[in-house]
Amino acid sequence: MTPSDRFPSAPVIDAIAWVRVREGRVLNVRAHGKDAFYLPGGKREPGETDAQTLVREVAEELAVRLDPETIALFTVIDEAAHGYPAGTRVRLACYTAEAAGDPVPSAEIAELAWLGPDDADRCAPAGVRVLAELTARGLLAA
Repeated sequence: MTPSDRFPSAPVIDAIAWVRVREGRVLNVRAHGKDAFYLPGGKREPGETDAQTLVREVAEELAVRLDPETIALFTVIDEAAHGYPAGTRVRLACYTAEAAGDPVPSAEIAELAWLGPDDADRCAPAGVRVLAELTARGLLAA
């Protein structure tokens, strides 16, 4: 059964995220006014490709330039959308990419954190799923 079978008229948020792992932790951000951490990224603008969205969103949120030639699909997550009405889903295409510079929170980002498997309770549902996948692949430190 697919999510659309469970929620035939449920809205779906189409979003892109950057999966950046360093020293066994994955980079997450928390926007002002939000209670959970998310992977950096966001929604595409009309006509944008996944890569264009990823590069733009990460630059806006973290003042980091991603190398478009290193962008690679990590996973696609379908999960309940945190902070939206019940039944709303998020389809989150998650990519890895090399970056120039160290992430610095922008005006829309309240804080950034490098999280591990024990931090799942601090993350939105889609982020919890990514933490589990990174852990299963042996990429996060316990």
